[in-house]
Amino acid sequence: MTATAPREEQLWSRCAGCASLLYRKRLRRNLDVCPECGEHARLGAPERLRQLVDPGSLRLLPDRLPEADPLDFVDVLPYPHRLTGARASTGLAEGVVCATATIGGHPVALAVMDFRFLGGSLGCAVGELITRAAERALDDRTPLVLITASGGARMQEGALSLMQMATVSQAIAALREAGLLTVSVLTDPTYGGVAASFATNTDLVLAESGARMGFAGPRVIRQVTGRALPEGFQTADFLLRHGQVDMVVQRRSLRGRLMALLAATRAGRPARSPVPRQEPASHRERVADGGAVLARPTEPAAEGDAGTPAVGDAWDTVRMARHPGRPTTLDYLDSVFDGFVELHGDRLGADCPAIVGGVARLAGRHVMVIGHQKGHTTAELVARNFGMASPSGHRKALRLMRLAARLGLPVVTLVDTPGADPGVSAEEQGQAAAIAENILTLTVLPTPVLAVITGEGGSGGALALAVADRVLMLENAVYSVISPEGCAAILWPDRSAAPQAARALRLTAPDLRRLGVVDEVVSEPSSAAHDDPAETAHRLRAALLANLLPLLDVPPAILVRQRRQRFRRFGANRVGARAGLR
Repeated sequence: MTATAPREEQLWSRCAGCASLLYRKRLRRNLDVCPECGEHARLGAPERLRQLVDPGSLRLLPDRLPEADPLDFVDVLPYPHRLTGARASTGLAEGVVCATATIGGHPVALAVMDFRFLGGSLGCAVGELITRAAERALDDRTPLVLITASGGARMQEGALSLMQMATVSQAIAALREAGLLTVSVLTDPTYGGVAASFATNTDLVLAESGARMGFAGPRVIRQVTGRALPEGFQTADFLLRHGQVDMVVQRRSLRGRLMALLAATRAGRPARSPVPRQEPASHRERVADGGAVLARPTEPAAEGDAGTPAVGDAWDTVRMARHPGRPTTLDYLDSVFDGFVELHGDRLGADCPAIVGGVARLAGRHVMVIGHQKGHTTAELVARNFGMASPSGHRKALRLMRLAARLGLPVVTLVDTPGADPGVSAEEQGQAAAIAENILTLTVLPTPVLAVITGEGGSGGALALAVADRVLMLENAVYSVISPEGCAAILWPDRSAAPQAARALRLTAPDLRRLGVVDEVVSEPSSAAHDDPAETAHRLRAALLANLLPLLDVPPAILVRQRRQRFRRFGANRVGARAGLR
């Protein structure tokens, strides 16, 4: 709904659906749903809470966090200026409001996203606040209700915003382990990293009438595929038809549906004792746990760290990571591992060629290896969909991860993808939910997980294989929340600014090592991996063994706890401290 004129803003609104001129008070009484056509207008977080919770029960959770601009990001405006503008226009501290309240007398913790604040984007502060709300639900042993409205991860925070998908997902996993209900309510719009994590990996997923949800937005899909989109694509009814949500709910019925679900849960068996949650801690800390001494993930490297190879311009590195001659997963399976036996299929009707996986040996030890496969020739790239996994590819990877855990095999993942498949069929098959389930499962997988970014690490498609105990990265690889071209088109907006965007995103291995996203950088031969594949394989094999062997002696429960700690450290407090900001 938009105002017809500045003077009449408080009196009249025009419906975005049918263009009817509506009396503002009547519209508000109808919960901002057009009485003529049923169009559901977007709501800010404060109004959403007012509609849902019992009067007098709302208790806002603290929302003041250290200021953080971890990348010193500048497009046409410095990132801090954008934050200041968003706060002034919305009256909110960040893009989510978290609280405790009751709904129909049932206690809950809530996190309500607000699209007005930088498109509801998921940054370190938003991730931290939602995680704290989940941890409050765990402490209080109450259900968690998430109301999502987001365009995706926040580009201005680069790979650190990508990490929030894992951070919040592991908080959801802790609630699942404790037997506590989690509910997400999809509102318009819910896309990108939010859709591919906590919006779809909760116990129940409801969609408000008129909501749209997907991993890739319609504009991106049209640009990539060149296809017209089906009628009603990615709408709530589309999601229901394709089995991606539990129900579609009119706004006037939402509170009642939530009450009924909460009542049914409360009537069920008591929640189990909560799993102790992990607080952010110093990376240099060593803890004794269960008789084993466990080292925390290493401190992010300081500038000029001798262990971090230097690279040239970020855009040159992007081009190097995309070089068609760069070794692929199948190349490494032939040169680094022995006796690879490929396993196929997601057991639901498809076998995605962009994901290869199976059992192999590494220095005599059996491991499960899963990776993206691109190819070297045009024909190979097309056949493998350029390494962009479909939902069936993510579900195949999920099946192999779970099989590895049952067999007691460590998992090694090789990441090289521009991103997940953004096509129409991928959306129909639940791309966002498939990625979200992988992320959620990896946070609790009771076997060592070692990930290597070998080429391109593109957004949620990369993270679906990279929630690991240790994350390694080849020297000329890249890892980012969005491609430089996509970032330039959105924030500058000019695709020719891709080199500038690449520098701003801090997507190279040394940058990500300093930020703590990557634990170790594997140097390449003086030219590049594709000029000396044999030497690259030798170095990668040595790095894999050096990082994997210590993990084999760690008990599974401690391993999972350490993995969660690794991603919990990406909260806003840690990022603010790392940036040296107050």
